[in-house]
Amino acid sequence: MKKTLIKISLVIIFLLAFSAHGLAGQFKVIKVYDGDTIMAAGHDIVIYVLLAGIDAPELSSQNQEPAQPYAEAARRYLERLILNKTVEIKGYGIAPYPYNDLIGVVFVDNNNINIAMILKGLAEVPAGEPPAGLNIAPYVEGEKEAKAAGRGMWSLGDRYISPSEWRKARIMK
Repeated sequence: MKKTLIKISLVIIFLLAFSAHGLAGQFKVIKVYDGDTIMAAGHDIVIYVLLAGIDAPELSSQNQEPAQPYAEAARRYLERLILNKTVEIKGYGIAPYPYNDLIGVVFVDNNNINIAMILKGLAEVPAGEPPAGLNIAPYVEGEKEAKAAGRGMWSLGDRYISPSEWRKARIMK
């Protein structure tokens, strides 16, 4: 029990230091949960990362609600880009409870994967303030480009519902 508490404490300290200073580290991506959440291992720890500056379509929930259009495409594309690869993750803070994931930008060969998801039309820039220190301008430009080209979820036109609105509608049910 004591070893477990020490290990958990070390992980929390590492994540806080990692995210508070915008430090980057190399990790191997071991799981892609959806279009904006991953699990990575490195430095003798496993971390959960919420991709900063993006919001991807929602997969089906535990109560078997249908997935949002393009949710599965977003997950598969992110898997293709990073699963089982060594990536660089730059931290921008910790997501609020109950998630407590690291908020980060993922890079493969210096390519910003978060922006790649937006350019493909498989994620949008969420409303509200970006994490402190994150330059949101290239994300906004990428979203404009994807919308203009009708890529991914932007091909839905008037039928498009943002991931945040989709979540709100599901909570109301």
